[in-house]
Amino acid sequence: MNTELIMQAFEVMWKGMLSIFTVIVILTLLVYLINKFLK
Repeated sequence: MNTELIMQAFEVMWKGMLSIFTVIVILTLLVYLINKFLK
């Protein structure tokens, strides 16, 4: 029972970290492209 809960929490945390990482990468790419177009 406890192990299952821990695994679920870990999975949710992992997915959250992945989504945050993806958002950061996309934002970085957008900023890079905007800077390239402005210059």
